[in-house]
Amino acid sequence: MSINIIKVTDRSQLKRFIRFNCELYKGNKYFVPDLYEDMLCTLDKKRNAAFEFCDADYFLAMRDGKIVGRVAAIINNRANEKWGNKVVRFGWIDFIDDEAVSKALLDTVEAWGRERGMNEVQGPLGFTDFDPEGMLVEGFDRVSTMATIYNYPYYPLHMERLGYVKDVDWVEYLFTVPEKNWEKAERLSSIIARRNKLHVVSGISRKTLAKKYGEQLFELVNECYAPLYGYSPLSKAQISQLIKMYLPLVDLRLISLIAKEDDTLVGIGISLVSYAEALQKSGGRLFPFGWIYFLKPLLTRHPKRLDFLLMAIKPEYQGKGVNAMIINDLLPRYLEMGVVDIESNPELELNTKIQAQWEFFGKDQHKRRRAYKKNI
Repeated sequence: MSINIIKVTDRSQLKRFIRFNCELYKGNKYFVPDLYEDMLCTLDKKRNAAFEFCDADYFLAMRDGKIVGRVAAIINNRANEKWGNKVVRFGWIDFIDDEAVSKALLDTVEAWGRERGMNEVQGPLGFTDFDPEGMLVEGFDRVSTMATIYNYPYYPLHMERLGYVKDVDWVEYLFTVPEKNWEKAERLSSIIARRNKLHVVSGISRKTLAKKYGEQLFELVNECYAPLYGYSPLSKAQISQLIKMYLPLVDLRLISLIAKEDDTLVGIGISLVSYAEALQKSGGRLFPFGWIYFLKPLLTRHPKRLDFLLMAIKPEYQGKGVNAMIINDLLPRYLEMGVVDIESNPELELNTKIQAQWEFFGKDQHKRRRAYKKNI
């Protein structure tokens, strides 16, 4: 039976595009759905500020009137300009175990890119680094997180058969929280703070976090992530959008801000309670009743598992022990809360600096994901 590729052109088709992965992974205990409301915002060309510098179209693979695959074709013009590339990205790719389907989807992305002057395909990637990226190649028997992609083991096999090769890998760790404070970090923190005239920002409200430190926080991310694979700096509009969407919701116990005497941020560490179970039970929907499942992680005083989203340290302060200040700030809170383990989320496999900072924690490298590439 032939495969028909259709471009998503209306809201009804977009909703079907968003929910296809839930159909494909129904009953899979490791899959964690996207939050539907977030996906609507992310993929809506009028709502996502990334469309200031990105172009994209979304495609569905149909067979006998049934969806059997999906993919997004994306050009991040800012990233291409920065890195001197002509790259079309594929993202949000899912397909049944049928090479005719995966080939039709990727052929569509390749043709879409060539029509726009591109000569290489990379993915899975989103519009920016704040979207899920990388295809799972190890760790299929581990529960995913709200910030990462889950896929079946046959996905990478299809990619290789279709001529795609490894571009870069990310690794993910499960860290075991130690039973006591890290004495080395305690000793280092006071020395580092005194030597560099730094302090831990404390006693702030969510409102203050967003208003006083929000823009600084994401500008620091821009500066620190600039050399990393495929990164394009967040625009002012994106930063404003992220501040409004996420900072008012963070648990202040789970973030660490390190600042100079004038309150300029030089380091940040952000973790959050795992929402994997809530997303699974709600099917990734807040409404009409899905919000009930989010109350537990939102209100819990003693979460067992956290997701560590990011750490960023201003380049001129890297190697000076600011990471020890962040760990020393967060670890006592983790212990008080009764946290058992922490998901690292993806870290570039060659980023040994970020991996070394967790030396005091027991760690299991339990997942690996990959970005593929192909010349077109």
